[in-house]
Amino acid sequence: MEVVNTVGRRKAAVARVYVKPGQGNITINKKPLETYFPLDIFQFVVKQPLLVLNQTESYDITINLVGGGIHGQAEAARLGIARALCEIDAENRPVLKKNGFLTRDSREVERKKPGQPSARAKFQFSKR
Repeated sequence: MEVVNTVGRRKAAVARVYVKPGQGNITINKKPLETYFPLDIFQFVVKQPLLVLNQTESYDITINLVGGGIHGQAEAARLGIARALCEIDAENRPVLKKNGFLTRDSREVERKKPGQPSARAKFQFSKR
């Protein structure tokens, strides 16, 4: 099997994921997963598709992450990994789909409107 590459997105974050057979090493922007995401919860989010399929030691994964915040980047990486695992083996698809790893979260930040301090908030109204 050769390298499989996919894209995952969430909010403003874009993850380009490259998966190849290996020992389970995950590298993000040329850093190990534990260095790039020091919090355990984000490491867990990135590894979720592999944990569901019990394939944590099967693949070496390289991820290029751009834009967004730490949470959006973790979820973008998760989507990219899930898509790559589907491309590798189509039998993985129903399990990943059932757990919601193949659905792109389409929620985006609403734009700021003119004459307001933010998207929905209004400046305080004074009648007199």
